[in-house]
Amino acid sequence: MAAAERPIPLRGALSGLLLTLVVFSFACEACKKVTFNIPSKLEADKIVGRVNLKECLRSADLIRSGDPDFRVLDDGSVYTTSTVVLSDEKRSFTIWLSDSRTQAQKEIKVLLEHQKKVLRKRHAKEDVLRRSKRRWAPIPCSMQENSLGPFPLFLQQVQSDAAQNYTIFYSISGHGVDQEPLNLFFIERDTGNLYCTRPVDREEYEVFDLIAYASTADGYSADMPLPLPIRVEDENDNHPIFTEAIYNFEVPESSRLGTTVGVVCATDKDEPDTMHTRLKYTILEQTPKSPGIFSVHPTTGVITTVAHYLDRETVDKYSLIMKVQDMDGQLFGLMSTSTCIITVKDSNDNAPTFKQNTYEASVEENSYNVEILRISIEDKDLINTANWRANFTILKGNENGHFKISTDKETNEGVLYVVKPLNYEENHQVTLEIGVSNEAPFTRDFALRTTMNRALVTVHVRDQDEGPECSPAAQYVRIQEHSAVGSKVNGYKAYDPETRSASGIRYKKLHDPKGWITIDEISGSITTSKILDREAMTPRNDLYNITVLAIDQDGRSCTGTLAVNIEDMNDNPPEILQSYVTICKPKMRYTDISAVDPDEPIHGPPFYFSLADTSPEMNRMWTLTKVNDTAARLSYQKNAEFQEYSVPITVKDREGQSATKTVRVNLCDCTHPSQCLPTRRSAGVILGKWAILAILLGIALLFSVLLTLVCGVFGAKKRKGFPEDLAQQNLIISNTEAPGDDKVCSANGFMTQTVNNSGQGFCGTMGSGMKNGGQETIEMVKGGHQTLESCRGTGHHHTLDSCRGGHVETDNCRHAYSEWHNFTQPRLGEDSIRGHTG
Repeated sequence: MAAAERPIPLRGALSGLLLTLVVFSFACEACKKVTFNIPSKLEADKIVGRVNLKECLRSADLIRSGDPDFRVLDDGSVYTTSTVVLSDEKRSFTIWLSDSRTQAQKEIKVLLEHQKKVLRKRHAKEDVLRRSKRRWAPIPCSMQENSLGPFPLFLQQVQSDAAQNYTIFYSISGHGVDQEPLNLFFIERDTGNLYCTRPVDREEYEVFDLIAYASTADGYSADMPLPLPIRVEDENDNHPIFTEAIYNFEVPESSRLGTTVGVVCATDKDEPDTMHTRLKYTILEQTPKSPGIFSVHPTTGVITTVAHYLDRETVDKYSLIMKVQDMDGQLFGLMSTSTCIITVKDSNDNAPTFKQNTYEASVEENSYNVEILRISIEDKDLINTANWRANFTILKGNENGHFKISTDKETNEGVLYVVKPLNYEENHQVTLEIGVSNEAPFTRDFALRTTMNRALVTVHVRDQDEGPECSPAAQYVRIQEHSAVGSKVNGYKAYDPETRSASGIRYKKLHDPKGWITIDEISGSITTSKILDREAMTPRNDLYNITVLAIDQDGRSCTGTLAVNIEDMNDNPPEILQSYVTICKPKMRYTDISAVDPDEPIHGPPFYFSLADTSPEMNRMWTLTKVNDTAARLSYQKNAEFQEYSVPITVKDREGQSATKTVRVNLCDCTHPSQCLPTRRSAGVILGKWAILAILLGIALLFSVLLTLVCGVFGAKKRKGFPEDLAQQNLIISNTEAPGDDKVCSANGFMTQTVNNSGQGFCGTMGSGMKNGGQETIEMVKGGHQTLESCRGTGHHHTLDSCRGGHVETDNCRHAYSEWHNFTQPRLGEDSIRGHTG
C-alpha cells in the first residue's frame, strides 16, 4: 500500500512506551477483545488494524501499548515498530487507556492471527483486476462554484490497493461531512465514489479538507488515512463595490494641470488575481457637463485635473458619477457606481478694487482721533476669508503722520482717521493716495499679471478760531552768572496763529524754581531779581527752566518753557578733599591729595599743588609731585618721626583761583591706617562733660583695685597664706581693647599665656603689654596652696600640675607693698594717658 510505506518517526514514541510500561503496573478494567488477521511476517511501520478506542474509553488522553513491537495512534490505528514474525499461529498484547481527569483506566486485549484471505464475491466470468499503479494517494479534485447539478454530483472515485486482496469499505470525515456544513459530501461505502449534495459558494468555502479511510469488514485499516482536498472553482458572481457611496474631495482653484484630487477604491469578493477581480475605473458623467475638468486612472482610481485653470467664482462644486467594472472593463463584466463630490477651494486670484477712484472728506483743524471717511471695496473671492479681507495702506501724503487707516472687520471697509491735529494756517487741504490688498498673498500666476488698486482722497481742513500758539514750546536765553540785580533780557514770545502777531498777548510766570527772575506781562521780557549762582542749581550743568503762560484777549492760553542758560564765571577756587590722612611708615611712602572745582571745566583743572609753608624745615620734611590734573602726591623723608604733622597745601585752578588748606598727616608705625587713631597734640583741648565723668569713674575704679590688693597683701603676711574662703575667687582687672589670649586660674590650677613671650606671671596670671595700639592686661588671682615662686616664669608656659601647691610653704607667695607698687604704678599711668588721649 502506497500510503503505508511512508516513513513514520517511531524512536521517541517507543522510548515513551517502554517507560510507561514500567510505571503502569496497576490493574485495569478489560474491554472487548480485538482480533486482527495478519500475514506471518510484517515489515516495520506497517498497519495491523484499527481499534475503536472511544467504544472502550471515550475520554482517553493516554494510550500505551503493552508490546514494544507495536504502537497505537490516537485514532486507534495499530502499526508495527519493527519487523514482526509470527512463529506461532497466534500472538497477543494489551492496549492500556487512561483518563487523567477522572482517573479511569481501561485495557483492550489484541489477538494477532495468521490472515485468512477473504475475497469479495465475484461473478464466475469476471476477470480479476490487477493494477500496475497504486491509487491510494491524494487525487486533485475540484468542483464548480454555484454548480447547477444534477445533484448528487459525482466528483471522483477513491480506491485502495488493498481492495485486490480484501473486501474494503470506504468512509470520509471533515468539513462538509461531519462538520459544518454538514452532509455536503458523502462517499459510497463499497465503491468509493465521492458525491456533492448541493451548490457551494466559493466566497464562503474555498477548500474542503476531507479525510478518506479504507478498512476491511472486520475493522482492519487497510491504509493510512488519506487527505482529500476538494477545491471550489471561482465563478464571477460578485459585483465590485466602491468603499464609499459618496466621496468628498477638495481642490484649490489655482491648481495646475495634473493635480491629484483624490483616490476612489473598490473591492471584489471573487478570487484574487483573476479576471474576476481585475477592476477598471471610469467617469460616467460630470456635472456641470462642460468643460471636462477631471480624469481617473483606470487601474489605480486616482482622480486628477485635466484643465489648466479652475475658477471657483464660476463653478465652486463638481459632481462625478464613477463606474468600476471587473473583467478588466469588458462588456460582460460586472459593475457598480459611486458619486464623487469635488469642492473647489478659494484662492486669492481676485484683487480688491475701489468702487470709485476719488474720495473727499473734511475735518476741523486741531481735531484728532476722529473718523473722517469710510471707503468701500469689491472682492470676488470667498467672503470672510483671508482672500477677501482687505488691508488698506496710505501710500502718499501722510509724511507728517496726521492720518491712520484701518479695516472694519465686519464690513471690510477702510476707515480713515485723523490722529494728529492739522493746522489750517499751514495746509488748507491734504491729498492722500490709498492702496488696498488682501490679508493673503495673491496666487503666483495672478500676482504676475496684476498691480495694487489705488484711490485718491482729498481732505479739506476747516478753519477754527484758535488761541495763542506757544511755538516753539521751549525757547532759550543766556544770562551771565553773578549779573547785577535788575539785568533785563528778552523773554518768551507767543503769537496768534491766524494773524501771526504777538500783539495783545499777556505773559505770566507759572514756575520759577529759585525765584531769580520776574517777567514783564506785556512784552514777555525777563529781569533778574536776585544774583544768579550757577553752582546753586541742581544739577549744576543743566538749564534753569521757567514755565510761562501766554494769554490772548479772549482768555485762551498756551504754556511754554523759557530755558535760561546761566554762563559760568570763575567764582570758585578748587577745594582739597582730604582733611586728615594716615601714612603707615615704612610700608607707605606717600599719600595722594586730590581737589575739585565746582566751576565749569573751562575754569577748573589742571590744578597746581604747592606747600603753603616754604620754610626749610617743611621743604626738607615734605615734597609734592603731580599725579594728574586733579591730584598730587605728598611724600615724607625717611628720617621723619612717628607723630602727627600739620601740612598746609595750596591748590590753584588754570585761571589762578587758589585756596589753602592744612592737612593733618598722622605718620604712624602700623601696617594698615585703620590701626592708627588720630591723637590730639594740643594741650589746651577742652573735654566734654561725659569725658570728664568717664575719667573720674576710671580713677575711682583704680583706687578700689589698689585698696583691695593692699588689703590682700597685709592679710597674707599675717596668715602666711591666702584665706580658705577666698580660694575660689578670681579678680580680673582688664583694659583689653581687642580679643586677647588671657587665661584665668581656677582654685585647683591655673594656666598662663604671655604676649610676645615676655613678662612675668603671678600665680598663673601676668600683665602683658603691646606698644602702639596693642593690648595691656593686669590680672590677679588668689588661690590656696600656691606659691609665687612656683608660678613665676619668664617667657614660659606652665601646666596645671606645675602650679599646684601641695605641701609647699605658702611663705614664698608673700610680696611687699613696694613690689605691688612697682608693678602697678607704671600701668596705671599708661591707662591714665590713654584715657586722656582717647
